[in-house]
Amino acid sequence: MHKLLLHPAVPGRVYQRNHFGIYRSDDFGDTWYAIHGGLDSDFGFGMALDYGDPDTCYVVPLSAKQGAFRATEGAFRVYRWKGGKRGWTGLTRGLPKEGAYLNVLREGMSSDTLNPCGVYVGTGTGQVFHSADAGNSWRTLAEYLPPVLSVSATVV
Repeated sequence: MHKLLLHPAVPGRVYQRNHFGIYRSDDFGDTWYAIHGGLDSDFGFGMALDYGDPDTCYVVPLSAKQGAFRATEGAFRVYRWKGGKRGWTGLTRGLPKEGAYLNVLREGMSSDTLNPCGVYVGTGTGQVFHSADAGNSWRTLAEYLPPVLSVSATVV
């Protein structure tokens, strides 16, 4: 298992990522539903939740090419799951679109509790990206850092 997150607003709502995809449970993990259909790749590590919307989560799919796990096709995308038939939406506004073979590690994504939620993504090549509008647009917070192993968000 790569990541397991419980949504605080809905008892029993759990999201998980593992080697084989992304799943959601509404009964504390007794039953799991695959939600990774429609992504470039179902593999990856990081995941974040929208604490104001229990039907929403964020991931960065990674592709294994030449033994390295990196963003697929060199375009860095964060994907937002909105549940139901709406499924996944690729969020790219403000993110690198070419030559961005970046990766996100297990603890490299986080979100805050604001409305709309802020989403934060750190990469193994030292960039930190932030969206203040639930992923609709992004900006670079930092570059040229060592590999970003962990990102945490809090509201003060």
